[in-house]
Amino acid sequence: MQEIVNHNHKGMVVKAFALAIVSFFSFFVSCDNDKLETTDAIERDSVAGQYAKDVYTLISDSGIVKYRMETKEWYIFDRVDTPYWYFPQGLFFETLNDTMGTDASITSKSAKYYTDLELWDLRDSVKSKNIKGEYFETDQLFWDQKEKRVYSKEKIKITQDKRIITGRGFESNQSFTNYTIKKPEGIFPIEEKQNDEPQKEKE
Repeated sequence: MQEIVNHNHKGMVVKAFALAIVSFFSFFVSCDNDKLETTDAIERDSVAGQYAKDVYTLISDSGIVKYRMETKEWYIFDRVDTPYWYFPQGLFFETLNDTMGTDASITSKSAKYYTDLELWDLRDSVKSKNIKGEYFETDQLFWDQKEKRVYSKEKIKITQDKRIITGRGFESNQSFTNYTIKKPEGIFPIEEKQNDEPQKEKE
């Protein structure tokens, strides 16, 4: 069973257990009214049922924290046929290891999360980094949490220590450590920066 722990600017901690993650917000409303507003949905398919801003959230599984998320705005559309969360100002997401270290991080300027499918749709300047220090850049990235994998049909740029790899189509585990580019386009070496700082003469 999944546990969500939410920290706000006032240091308030909220814990909610649910079969569906969305139920977290029904508890959070009563605890933090200045952060969360409930909208009376006039149009079932177009008005968000819940809204939160300046959110910092830890998500754990079986008592172990697995993810950390930060976002400026969080809309919940829970009355539609396929319920989803919407992050119009983007988000920052980290997957964590057992020692609370970061295995991978992801940022995007816009995102949706389909709660029933456990599927993220990250868009617009999607950037991620793995534990090796490799950087991944694309315009759209899907993250299937059920399958624990990420994938994209768009152009992908991977910056490694000594080279840049480009291509179209990408698939990886969610830690971005075991990945495949579907259609590689090029490999470009990274020139080492020369130290132009004058050396001090030995006395």
